[in-house]
Amino acid sequence: MSMEAAATDQAAAPPPAGWEEARSRVYAVGRAAALPVVSRPLVEIDGHTLAEPLTTRTPLPAFATVSVDGWAVRGAGPWRIVGQVLAGGVPGPLTADGTAVEIATGAMVPDGAAAVLRIEESSRTPDGLVTGTPRPVPEWRLPGEEANAGEELLPVGTPVDPAVIGLAASCGHDDLRVRRQPRAALLVFGDELLTAGPPGAGRVRDALGPAVPAWLRRYGCTVDPSDVVGPVADTLPAHVAALSGALADADLVCTTGGTMHGPVDHLHPALEALGAEYVVNTVAVRPGFPMLLARLVGADGRVRFVAGLPGNPQSAVLALASLVAPLLAGLAGRPMPALTQAELTGPIPGRGSFTHLALVRLDRVAGTAHPLRHVGSAMLRGLAQADGFAVIGPGASGEPGDRVPVVSLPLLPGERGA
Repeated sequence: MSMEAAATDQAAAPPPAGWEEARSRVYAVGRAAALPVVSRPLVEIDGHTLAEPLTTRTPLPAFATVSVDGWAVRGAGPWRIVGQVLAGGVPGPLTADGTAVEIATGAMVPDGAAAVLRIEESSRTPDGLVTGTPRPVPEWRLPGEEANAGEELLPVGTPVDPAVIGLAASCGHDDLRVRRQPRAALLVFGDELLTAGPPGAGRVRDALGPAVPAWLRRYGCTVDPSDVVGPVADTLPAHVAALSGALADADLVCTTGGTMHGPVDHLHPALEALGAEYVVNTVAVRPGFPMLLARLVGADGRVRFVAGLPGNPQSAVLALASLVAPLLAGLAGRPMPALTQAELTGPIPGRGSFTHLALVRLDRVAGTAHPLRHVGSAMLRGLAQADGFAVIGPGASGEPGDRVPVVSLPLLPGERGA
C-alpha cells in the first residue's frame, strides 16, 4: 500500500473506541459466540469453565464421620471394647451401654454411639477397659454439615481450578459439563525479527513469539507449539495465507505487528481479503492505540476472531489485557474480568483524551499500587516487575493517594505482589 493510500485510509477511518467501550464490545461478541459445552473427566478440566452449576450428589458429608482417632462409646464408662472401625467400613451398631469400639479418623460413626473419646485422652485399666472423659462437643461431622444433597455450590461461569476439582470429586462427580477451552494461534509479523541470539545489525529479537502463547494459556487458551508461526514474510499474500491457515483450526488468532498502515503493514488488507469485520479498530488508549479485534464467519458457520496486537511488546500485552481477556471470558461463558481498586503511591501522568494504562506493582495487603519505571511501549523491564496496569481515564491524571482501577495480569499465585 502506498503512503498516499494509507493516509487516505487513515483519514476515512472511524475514531478509536474508548477503552471501556472496547472492552464491552469484545466481551459481548465473545458471549454471543460462546464455545460449545462438553463433558470432561475431572482430571482434564483444570482451566475450563463450569457450564452447569456444581451440585452435590449426596449430603456432605454423606454420613457421620469421626474427626479424631479414639473410641466410639455408648453409655457411661469404663467401656468394654467390642470391636474396631476403620475408614471405608460400615460398622455394626453399639447396642449395649458400657461398650466401645476403636475408631479411626474418617470412619463412619456407629449407630448408638453417644460420644467419641480421643485416644490421647483415654487410658486402659489392667483388665482391658477403656476410661476417660469425652469432650462435650461431638468429635464427628454430621451428615449435610457442609451441604445438603442437591445443593448448588458453584454457579455457571465459575473457572475450574484444583480446589473446584477437589470439591467436585468430594460431591461424587466423575466428570463435569464445561465450556470447551478456546484454541489460539499466534502469527508473528516482521522481517526485522530474529528468533535466536542477540539483536544487532538492524534486527531485533522477537520477544512476543515466546511470550504471547504463555499469556494466552494463562488467560485460558490452549496453544500448541505448532500453532505459533513466524516471522511471516512482509507481503500481503504471505499474510493472507498465514491467516487462512491459522483460522482453519483456531478460535482466536493473535498477530503481532502490522496493525498500522505503513509500507509493510499488511494486516488490514489481509483481513479485508478474508471478509473480516472489525469489532474494534484502534482504541483510545496509550500505550497500545493500534490494537484491533476482527470477527470472521467461516463457511462452516463457525465464528472466529483475529486480535491484532501492536508490535511493541508492552503494547501487545496491553492489547491482550484490554481486548483478548474480555473476549476469552465471553467465549468461556465467564463474567467480564473485574477491575480491582488500589491507592496510588506515586503520580501517573494523564494522556489527554486517551486512557492511560500504566504499569504498577501491587501491595495487596496494603491495597496500594506502585508506579514502575521503564514503561515505554517497546520496553519489557517494567512489565517483568508488574502485577497489572493502573487505569487513568481520559482527561485525568493520577496523584498519590488516588484510588484507581487496576487491570490485573494473570500471574500465578505468589509470583509477584504481596
